[in-house]
Amino acid sequence: MEVERVQALSHVTLHELPAKFIRPAHEQPENSKAIEGVTVPVISLSQPHDVVVDALSKACSEWGFFLITDHGVEPSLIGRLKEVGEEFFKLPQKEKESYANDPSSGSFEGYGTKMTKNFDEKVEWIDYYFHVMHPPKKLNLDMWPKNPSSYRGVTEEYNVEIMRTTNKLFELLSEGLGLDGKVLNSSLGGDEIEFEMKINMYPPCPQPQLALGVEPHTDMSALTLLVPNDVPGLQVWKDGNWVAVNYLPNALFVHVGDQLEVLSNGKYKSVLHRSLVNKERTRMSWAVFVVPPHEAVIGPLPELIDEKNPAKYSTKTYAEYRYRKFNKIPQ
Repeated sequence: MEVERVQALSHVTLHELPAKFIRPAHEQPENSKAIEGVTVPVISLSQPHDVVVDALSKACSEWGFFLITDHGVEPSLIGRLKEVGEEFFKLPQKEKESYANDPSSGSFEGYGTKMTKNFDEKVEWIDYYFHVMHPPKKLNLDMWPKNPSSYRGVTEEYNVEIMRTTNKLFELLSEGLGLDGKVLNSSLGGDEIEFEMKINMYPPCPQPQLALGVEPHTDMSALTLLVPNDVPGLQVWKDGNWVAVNYLPNALFVHVGDQLEVLSNGKYKSVLHRSLVNKERTRMSWAVFVVPPHEAVIGPLPELIDEKNPAKYSTKTYAEYRYRKFNKIPQ
């Protein structure tokens, strides 16, 4: 079945948004605007160790989201990552379609539009490219873009830096729970932890006040590390309101995901977030989902459970969790 791509649709002169993209009234951005004057936490990793641990723990507990600066990922590398992603989406449609995925099969690796198996649901205003970056045994390099030719080299270089940064964050976040710095990494699978790249492409939308790039959701990852372009759109849910996340050049935007909330027995919050779209400009973001291997058993860490703090979540394999979330079965 041929899939209608949002990017191709955006090149057609549309005065009204097709009905399948129009969100229910309560979800429409014009009816659920972000609160003014509230900003998300921005944390420099160059601060003293104890200061960083406390700041990260507080951000994870109160927001489930934060930006990090002074993380050591070179701005030039972030710039090259963005360039190769942008170049892919400028390729002829036929070439992009050679990487098309089939969500109905349960596989999302490759070029896609709708990240669900249910084709009756409302459609988000987004095209994307998705593939695994680590561990090596999970790589399917046939599903990595061959064009631009520098895509693989840049992405592999970025993966090394994101893995280093993630390992540092897991160490700091473990300490924020009062645990040894190695606990979160080992609980999530150690060297078998998967790193998944998703390039999100949100083309100009004729009626952005009625549509969403990504509907409100929490990530099923442990952490998600993201860099956007300078077009605003990301919003996070805090204290009953949407809060717009301002662009900060070269910062890494970090989402706490569901697996970290479970492991921390609820101390760290998986952040509800959504993406808006723009009438004039293309918004893009590069998200790396950090997830346990499918066979990993995830539950509240025993060190965090006692009579006063019983387990708030059931223990299950990540594969079971993933299946239930994709199919919208209560956990």
